[in-house]
Amino acid sequence: MLVMRQNSFAKWALALLLLVLTSNFLLYRSPLSSLVIPEETFWVVTGSLIDFAFVAPLLMLAAFRLSLKHFAGFVAGGFVLARFIIPSLYFEPFTFLFYIGIGLEAVVLFAELAFLGLLLYHIPAIVRAIKEKAESPLFTLLPTAYERIKPNLLVNVILSESLIFYYAFCSWKKKPAKGPNLISLHKNSSAIAFYIMLIHAIVIETIGLHWWLHDKSLVLSIVLLILNIYSVVYFVGEIQALRLNPLKITGKKLYVSLGLSKRMTVPLEAIAQLHWGAKADKETLSFIAKDFVEPEPQVIIEFKEPQEAILFFGRTKKVSHIALTVDHPAKLKELLGQ
Repeated sequence: MLVMRQNSFAKWALALLLLVLTSNFLLYRSPLSSLVIPEETFWVVTGSLIDFAFVAPLLMLAAFRLSLKHFAGFVAGGFVLARFIIPSLYFEPFTFLFYIGIGLEAVVLFAELAFLGLLLYHIPAIVRAIKEKAESPLFTLLPTAYERIKPNLLVNVILSESLIFYYAFCSWKKKPAKGPNLISLHKNSSAIAFYIMLIHAIVIETIGLHWWLHDKSLVLSIVLLILNIYSVVYFVGEIQALRLNPLKITGKKLYVSLGLSKRMTVPLEAIAQLHWGAKADKETLSFIAKDFVEPEPQVIIEFKEPQEAILFFGRTKKVSHIALTVDHPAKLKELLGQ
């Protein structure tokens, strides 16, 4: 999953990328193409290939944090994309570049599959290590896996999906933990009712829409059915993750999560200030359970330096502030005061 760089130049790079792609598309696929393209097309097509295979990937690198492997994938993808945008008549002298692009994409795909195979090989050891730890799988799965394999986009997605299915299907025998250092975030909100309402709406919509689409487009009806089933599984997993993972403060760390969508483990010594009753700005990561009326944060926690949060599909983000609303704010104040 691509992570955008947090600077103004990244936005300009993204705008330039859209301009480069759009201008090349219009050059070859607009009604004016026959008037703009000269009879000798070699240098025009060469310029477009440079745009697709080098300029566009460099702009992607300027806008997003890319590994060398992902950059190589975008270079190869540029040659493949050019083949579909540039008409065959013009692209014919450069056909070999299309096959080079296909070959590079195959190498990148093989590397991704190798990471997946490595993950599958280590799964028994990862499961054993998680069972030996006292913490929730929500907080331990990714770190435990990355002790054995290098972080990777595909691995992030697979592990995040496994958490969804674990909480949706394998966590029903577990009961919410209770203790003097645990505080729930959802009981005074309508979060669980909100998710149940969404599940009911999806089920009703699935029955009606699938029945209507079945005779008009079988493929589309099946695709929508699969997406709706996945959505139900996700919301069930979200409910379970919210119930089973209250905020936890140990002697040295703060563990906080909001369902499957965001979580953090923060050393208590990294906390700079507590702002009780303060307003959250747009840069503040919110750990406030969903409600029909958005509640105000009870406390804004400011860190001495940005801390890493794990978001949907294993994406990471550095944050300097988080906003909290819990079921027992006095207990939170007492624990943080200690």
